[in-house]
Amino acid sequence: MSSAESRDHGRPVWFKSSYSNGAGGECVECALTDAGALVRDSKRVGGSVVTVGRETWSCFVRAVKSGTVSQT
Repeated sequence: MSSAESRDHGRPVWFKSSYSNGAGGECVECALTDAGALVRDSKRVGGSVVTVGRETWSCFVRAVKSGTVSQT
């Protein structure tokens, strides 16, 4: 079981950014796994999921936190 799976059903535990206020409807949801991260459109929870490797996800998060990647 990965770190993003619930104990009950083995399903990913999805979360939204703390910057998401629900007003714009332009948000993604993420779930962390042992291998990296899963990303999906919050408006289409049954749709496609992008899988991102651990190192790539870590680099992305560091870039956003440092301001290298625009948050707009």
